[in-house]
Amino acid sequence: MFFERPEGGESSVLVHIDLDSEREQEDPVEFEELVRSSGSEPVCFIKGSRKTPDARTFIGQGKLEEVAEAVRQHEAGLVLFNHSLSPSQERNLEKALKCRVLDRTGLILDIFAQRARTYEGKLQVELAQLQHMVTRLKRGWTHLDRQKGGVNLRGAGETQLELDQRMIRQRIKNINKSLAKVRAQREQGRRSRKRAEVPIVSLVGYTNAGKSSLFNVMTESHIYAADQLFATLDATLRRINVPSFGEAILVDTVGFISHLPHKLVEAFRATLEETSQADLLLHVVDIANEDHDYYIEQVHEVLTEIGADDIPTLQVLNKIDLLDGFESRIDRNDQGQPERVWISARDGLGIDLLLQAISERLGHDIVNRQLTLSPNQGKLRARLYERGAVTTEQVDDHGQVVLSVRLPRQDFDRLMQEDARR
Repeated sequence: MFFERPEGGESSVLVHIDLDSEREQEDPVEFEELVRSSGSEPVCFIKGSRKTPDARTFIGQGKLEEVAEAVRQHEAGLVLFNHSLSPSQERNLEKALKCRVLDRTGLILDIFAQRARTYEGKLQVELAQLQHMVTRLKRGWTHLDRQKGGVNLRGAGETQLELDQRMIRQRIKNINKSLAKVRAQREQGRRSRKRAEVPIVSLVGYTNAGKSSLFNVMTESHIYAADQLFATLDATLRRINVPSFGEAILVDTVGFISHLPHKLVEAFRATLEETSQADLLLHVVDIANEDHDYYIEQVHEVLTEIGADDIPTLQVLNKIDLLDGFESRIDRNDQGQPERVWISARDGLGIDLLLQAISERLGHDIVNRQLTLSPNQGKLRARLYERGAVTTEQVDDHGQVVLSVRLPRQDFDRLMQEDARR
C-alpha cells in the first residue's frame, strides 16, 4: 500500500444511521452480512438517526463519543460505517477514534480484494481500490511538508503526497492498459461465439441468490459457491447442452448489491459486458428471502446502468426447498411463454423444467423440416450435423439423403443461403 493505516484486529464496531435526507436507507442486516463476509467479527452495532450527516464526522459529537467508548470497551481495531464517507470525514473519525475507519464502499472493495482469483479480476479490484484510495492518501502522512529537491532540480520539488499520488495515477494508467487488452480478448471471444451462432445465457441476480450453485448443477462444474455475499467475482463460462435446442454458453457473473459502488461498476465493466451481450438473462432470485422484491428492483437498476435492461429475461425463483408446500413449476404469460421457473439449485429440483424453459425462450422461432439433399450437398449435410440439427436420416430410392432437422430459423436461413450460393 502507498500509505500506512493504524494497526487493527478483526473485531469491529458497526455504525448505521437512519438519515431523513436519504430516500433509500441501507439495510443494517445486509451490512452485518457484508462485515462477516469480509472476515471481520462484529462486537457492537451502534444505530441512530439524524436529519442530515454531520459535515465533520458524519455522526455528530454525542454519537462519536458512544462509538469511541465501544471501541475502548471491546478493544476493537476497526469501525465500519454503513454509509459513504467523504475523505475528510474518514480522516476526522480515525483521528478521534484512534483506529481504522472504513465506509460501505471501502468494505465492499476489501471483500472484492479477498475474492478475486483471476488475473482480470485482481486488476479490476486493484483499479477500484486505487481510485478510491487516491482521494484518501492525506490521512496516511504526517510529513506532507517534506520536499523532494536537489542539485540541478528547479522549483521546490514534490511533496511525499504528490509523489504517491503520481505513482498511483501511473499504476491506474498501467492497469487500464492491461484491462484494455483483456477487453479486446473478450470481444474477440464474443465475435467467435457469434460467428458460431452459439447463444449466450447469463446468470444475474442479487449476491448470495444461488447463481454459482445453479451454475455448478447445470454445467457439472465445481466453481466456488458459499452461503456468503460475493462468493463469486470472476465471470466463468461453460458450454451446456439445452435439450431440443442445442449448445449454449452459460455465464456466471458477480452478484449485484443495493447501491453497488459506481467505482466497482466501472472497474468490472469488462466482466459485466458478458451480461450486456447475452441473448438471455436468467435472473436468479432467493425467493425464501422476505426482501426478494426489493432485491429484484436493485438488480434491475444495475442492469439498466450497464445497458442490459432490454435483454430477454427468464426469472429463476431459487431456494424453494426453504419454503413449505412449494414445488418446481413453470409460470407462463398470456402467450404461453415461460416467465418464471421455481427451482432449488441445492437439491436439484426443477432443473429439467429450467432447461425446458431456456429451450423455449431461445428457440421461440424453431424450424422443424424435412430436407432432401442430393449427393453434391454433402457440405450442407455436414454443417447440419455440426449444429446438432439432424434428428433422423434416411436414404430414398434415388440415393438422395432425407433429413429431419430442427434448428433456430436464423440458423436455418443462413445455412440455406450459403448452400444456394455454391
